[in-house]
Amino acid sequence: MNESPLSPADQAGMALALAEAAEAASAGEVPVGAVIMQDGKLLASAHNLTVARRDPTAHAECLAIRAALVSSGTDRLPDATLYVTLEPCAHCAGAIVLAKIGRVIFGAWDDKAGMAGSVHDLLRHPQLNHQPEVRGGACAEECGALLRTFFQERR
Repeated sequence: MNESPLSPADQAGMALALAEAAEAASAGEVPVGAVIMQDGKLLASAHNLTVARRDPTAHAECLAIRAALVSSGTDRLPDATLYVTLEPCAHCAGAIVLAKIGRVIFGAWDDKAGMAGSVHDLLRHPQLNHQPEVRGGACAEECGALLRTFFQERR
């Protein structure tokens, strides 16, 4: 885990991801938000839509990746940064590797499904053809609080 402070650009990216997560929560979705930025430009933003779409693969990261690929007109994002409020799962980690995203910055750790160090580290697996730079725990308290509140209200 990287203990250095977030850069202003990374703080802005995480703030946008948190806003997406809050939007998800208000729609009854698990509050996970993701944004993809490149060269200071927002390529895409998304939040979980698994309930609305009745699609268990409609995770924030994958929706943002698809939108960023369309907006950039390419099939890879090596110079982009993905900001996401929760540690990516196996499904999303696979998409991140396939899209060759350059950096991943995430908030809350996920000890049940996280694939950036919690359960396993798929994002930095040495046998894969791409390993993004990864930073976990960015704005972890805010990201975790949003998730805790969401699930407490449903129990």
